[in-house]
Amino acid sequence: MHCMAHARRYFEKALDNDQERAEYFLKEVQKLYAIERRIREENLPTPTIEQLRQQEALPVLQSLKGWLVENYSQVLPKSKIGKAIAYSLPRWDRLSLYITDGRLQVDNNTIENAMRPIALGRKNFLFAGSNEGGKRLALFYSLLESCKKQQVNPWEYMKDILERMPTTKMNQLRGLLPDQWKPRL
Repeated sequence: MHCMAHARRYFEKALDNDQERAEYFLKEVQKLYAIERRIREENLPTPTIEQLRQQEALPVLQSLKGWLVENYSQVLPKSKIGKAIAYSLPRWDRLSLYITDGRLQVDNNTIENAMRPIALGRKNFLFAGSNEGGKRLALFYSLLESCKKQQVNPWEYMKDILERMPTTKMNQLRGLLPDQWKPRL
């Protein structure tokens, strides 16, 4: 899946180049974000999300794709609007993929924001001891971020899985990941 926020940024940069086209695209994308906002506010279940996106987002996406195709030949390829269209058009099917699965998001801003502390701490990772140490540290951070996303207490989680892992069979390890973890009672 690609990120609609990245495509949108290209059109925001193109506002001073071709305001009419850039504003049209941004206005249409805002319709998609309004649908997503309603989904969050109403806390809709996955099947309902998929149905709503098919009914409301799909026509907007199809119309925008047609608009991109039509306008691509009318702009200079090296212009900001040309670059915005050239970025979006070949990725359009993947930018639209989120409507097929209610678990997917229109953009990956949430994930990028969650990863930002890791990117900011990258210099500290130089002192992980070795490449293998760095990989282990990255795995550890991934587990902690997953705990945060699943609203799992990281301390309780790590304590529990470290106690369980020696007696857990390989084919049962998936059940110890934060999204499936159940604390022992």
